Amino acid sequence: MADTKVEYIVEEGSKVEYIVEQSSRIEEGSKVEKTIDEKTEKHEDISPPSYSAAITEEFDSRGERIYVKSEAEKKLVRKLDYIYVMPFVAILNFLQFFDKSTLNYAGVLGIKEDTNTSGSQFSWLGSLFYLGYLVYQAPNQFLLQRLPLAKYVGGLIILWGLVLSVTFEAKNFPQLAGLRFLLGFFEAAMYPCCIMLIAAMYRRKEQAARIGVIYICNGVAMAVGGFIGYGIGHMDGALGHASWQWLMIILGVITIFFGFVIFVCLIDNPRSRFLRLTPEQLEAVDERQRDNTTVITKEIKFSHIKESLTEIRFYCFIFASMLINFQNGALNTFSSIITAGFGFSGVDAILLSVPSGVVDIIYIVVILWYNNKYGNTLYCACAMLVCAIIGLVLLIAIPVPKAKLLGLYLCWAYAAAYVMFLASVANNVNGYTKKIFYSTTIIVFYTIGNFAGPLMMVDWQKPLYLGGMLAYIASNAICIVLFLIARYSMAKSNKERMARGLTHTPAAEMTDLTDREDPNFIYRL
Repeated sequence: MADTKVEYIVEEGSKVEYIVEQSSRIEEGSKVEKTIDEKTEKHEDISPPSYSAAITEEFDSRGERIYVKSEAEKKLVRKLDYIYVMPFVAILNFLQFFDKSTLNYAGVLGIKEDTNTSGSQFSWLGSLFYLGYLVYQAPNQFLLQRLPLAKYVGGLIILWGLVLSVTFEAKNFPQLAGLRFLLGFFEAAMYPCCIMLIAAMYRRKEQAARIGVIYICNGVAMAVGGFIGYGIGHMDGALGHASWQWLMIILGVITIFFGFVIFVCLIDNPRSRFLRLTPEQLEAVDERQRDNTTVITKEIKFSHIKESLTEIRFYCFIFASMLINFQNGALNTFSSIITAGFGFSGVDAILLSVPSGVVDIIYIVVILWYNNKYGNTLYCACAMLVCAIIGLVLLIAIPVPKAKLLGLYLCWAYAAAYVMFLASVANNVNGYTKKIFYSTTIIVFYTIGNFAGPLMMVDWQKPLYLGGMLAYIASNAICIVLFLIARYSMAKSNKERMARGLTHTPAAEMTDLTDREDPNFIYRL
């Protein structure tokens, strides 16, 4: 029998690399002799671990795993990106953002006058949507792990499309309030579902860009939605309906149709027969699953939840989610009204939401490019929050009303910060129940932030809304501190694990371990 040769190399700096060569057959009961290469002998204090498969790996000080994709894997990724996964994720998030923003457009298309809704009641409509979000998180924690993801998502999309469609019949504030609550209730699972889908189908380094697609589609929805809202705004009186009613009818019908498409066509399993995987791609799937460390299971492990509650970064992340989304809830509900307050007419105010969507996309694309090239995920989030703070300060400080648009457009940098934040969560939280618990709790606090954010926009302070703007500045500053604390805790763990040395687990032997239970897990900073 051929001997097994193990080389364990520690490069200068903080890079760690191990190379294992193993014969294809090892007789039962035989002993494997291990020889250490001369490169290892100068590190006598390091004992080479035992490995069960051939692998070459390298991690740098930021937790980035260096690897080379085979042609088979590249073809697999193209299938996921252009056919089976990301097109559905993109359209889903376009519709989700556009549908929940219909209130923003309807606010300048006469919905308040037609339903006798006051300014304070309109603020509550923005908040009640997120109350529905909040209420649904508890059942979502259970259903997301128990039901097939594609069927679950498709069914919810159909239900929220129905709610949106019937909103055109609302005659008063109580009816609008109930329908907004239901719309938030049925949309509530979308972000956690998308994050879990991307975490299961993609490598960790690939996930940030795909999560970025979610928020790029939000920007596209703002930009394209501005044109659509502008066009529908000129349908006022057609067939006896107001323009805001046509907005609800058209978007609701489109959403229902797409829900049926998702139900039938979305791929949610990396080994699905519909992917028509070649033997080489099946091997690539094994390696990708080992890289993204996601083991899908229907078993709910309460130990994962308990572990989450003992981590300082858990509290950093959930409170950061709430604080960032004070601003998000306000801008999604009030951006057209804020713009109208700068001296623009109703439909023109909607049209001026187009640049907001464009700059939102630019922020996300730029930060994704930088993150893919250099890493530093949470540092990127901090940088984008600084831009958002500058935008809020300009909204307050610039004396010329129409020049305040510059500040408004800078504010949207917070969306790129949130993309980086979610990428860090997807990359660095392991264990299926733990990952779902993190995602669900983050959405709970996201909901609280979006619920409270519009209420900070007090009607008598318009169009400047000084109190709300100052609150958002303080919130973004606190988020920066929380992200730095979370990054420090993960960097400290990486340093300890890389100093101790890493072992290799083949994909076939992977179990549902959390990032703390797995001694070989390296956080991607």
